[in-house]
Amino acid sequence: MEASTPSARLGPIQRDPAELVVLARELRILTLKMISHARSGHTGSSLSCMELLTCLYFHELRHFPVEPFWKGRDRFVLSKGHAAPALYAVLHRAGYITGRDLLRLRQLGSILQGHPDSRRCPGVEASTGSLGQGLSIAHGMALALRDHPERPRVYALLGDGELQEGQVWEAAMSAAHYRSANLCALIDANGLQIDGPVHTIKNVEPVPAKFAAFGWQALEIDGHDVNAILSALAQARQVTDRPTVIVARTVKGKGVSFCENQVGWHGKAPNARELELALAELGEPSPADR
Repeated sequence: MEASTPSARLGPIQRDPAELVVLARELRILTLKMISHARSGHTGSSLSCMELLTCLYFHELRHFPVEPFWKGRDRFVLSKGHAAPALYAVLHRAGYITGRDLLRLRQLGSILQGHPDSRRCPGVEASTGSLGQGLSIAHGMALALRDHPERPRVYALLGDGELQEGQVWEAAMSAAHYRSANLCALIDANGLQIDGPVHTIKNVEPVPAKFAAFGWQALEIDGHDVNAILSALAQARQVTDRPTVIVARTVKGKGVSFCENQVGWHGKAPNARELELALAELGEPSPADR
């Protein structure tokens, strides 16, 4: 297979950890504004995975927004598709979609549906939303790409509640069998799902040990610690004979005190007053102070 290399001017920009921390905060602000404007969306899950998405798109992934279909690009699958607002904020900042697009979240005919739609939204590699399927999609991509000369890698982000779906474990077994070292799964382990704490609905722990038993390299980190995320992603790249799972312990609704660890914020949009309070906590000046 012939290699295809994008022009040098399109090379990826790797932000340093301090920049990534600031960027994650800015993307949380953007995400909250988007959900509040739409009056609909999944606040808690979008905020919990922000550092993971920020590190992927602004440090780890080889992707080129002006050449989005470059065959040698790394792929990302948002298996927990209800966290789409967080992905849209990242795609906007990376240059795939416009600010005007963000104002049309969840509107009829918009490219930004409630769950990612690869047919409409630039930068979205797979349509997702039905939980449990993203890891299978990602592994299929990994198998198809493993002999590509650019050696693309494939990343999938899952929720911990999603691990209750049996198809996840079929994909885990398959990826280990085929020694798919170009596959990396990230688990946004915030401990909550729509009906309550994951461990009371159907306990999925111990997640690292279960993936390790299937033959994966299993890492466990603080999912809001940028340095830990970058280190784990680097460890994943070094392994050549098996896939890697990064179990990232996170806080649902991270960054906004009245949303954190509150199951009621799973699929709730902030009203105007709540948005003002949230933005103040995230450090954005109120309109009167600008």
